[in-house]
Amino acid sequence: MPNIKVFSGTSHPDLAQKVCLRLGIEVGKVVTKKFSNQETCVEIGESVRGEDVYIIQSGAGEINDMLMELLIMINACKIASACRVTAVIPCFPYARQDKKDKSRAPISAKLVANMLSVAGADHIITMDLHASQIQGFFDIPVDNLYAEPAVLKWIKDNITEWRDSCIVSPDAGGAKRVTSIADRLNADFALIHKERKKANEVASMVLVGDVKGRVAILVDDMADTCGTICLAAEKLVEAGATKVYAVCTHGILSGPAISRINNSIFEAVVVTNTIPQDAKMEAASRVQCVDISCVIAAGIEKVYQSMRSEKKTSLEKPAPDLEKLKQPTFVI
Repeated sequence: MPNIKVFSGTSHPDLAQKVCLRLGIEVGKVVTKKFSNQETCVEIGESVRGEDVYIIQSGAGEINDMLMELLIMINACKIASACRVTAVIPCFPYARQDKKDKSRAPISAKLVANMLSVAGADHIITMDLHASQIQGFFDIPVDNLYAEPAVLKWIKDNITEWRDSCIVSPDAGGAKRVTSIADRLNADFALIHKERKKANEVASMVLVGDVKGRVAILVDDMADTCGTICLAAEKLVEAGATKVYAVCTHGILSGPAISRINNSIFEAVVVTNTIPQDAKMEAASRVQCVDISCVIAAGIEKVYQSMRSEKKTSLEKPAPDLEKLKQPTFVI
């Protein structure tokens, strides 16, 4: 892929390195620094003129700083005459604020979509969006990749009783995701209906389905404070589950999450490296990480190949007949 450049923000350089290793290229040179007043400054260290540029930046750590850094990097490449700029955002920031669920509530995911478009992004690649309708917030193409293949491989390789397991969704919103995995494993599924009094605090839970005498595998797109999945695990054990695993794409694990996992009854809490997980794995032995760099690398390659085919098609179009264009046209 000669006309491709991949740059990494400061949120997850390790993932960018793994993606580039799979693509057979080197990470592009970029210098990111802050002025004394905490303004972000980005310097692209190589030419991007006419290149297909991919910027990998995840919604991790200081999310607001990471988002601003991504916007500046996109704009820097765009005004440096890059052919096309694709923002690769494994964990989309503000994805949970996708609807107006109360009076005067913001739709922050839409705001982020507008900011990315105005900055100059031509394409977005992300993974396991919290709500698929976020794709409709953009007027540019959005590829929502899925961690499901990597998750299925981990389940088959690490859970010996997976053939007699029950895939469980911790809320009604994740039912579609759970049924897809259950169908692939030829397993039963269940869901837990939960009611919240406020954000990150669950009031009550009701299990819909049968997990008695089975291994229960909780599947969700995001684990933040882990209050929901820990309560769900207790509910599943009360209902007769022999073992409980949790599989979450985006392991944010903020606040009391680590202590809750350490005190939980999980056999393992499996997350992907859309967010850096090394420190969390050291703090909690139950946390295990699945590498999804292969999925992102495949997505980048597909997007690049589609762009090449579009260019080839446009070049194959016959040139206009200049003699006909010179002839005057009369309109009566």
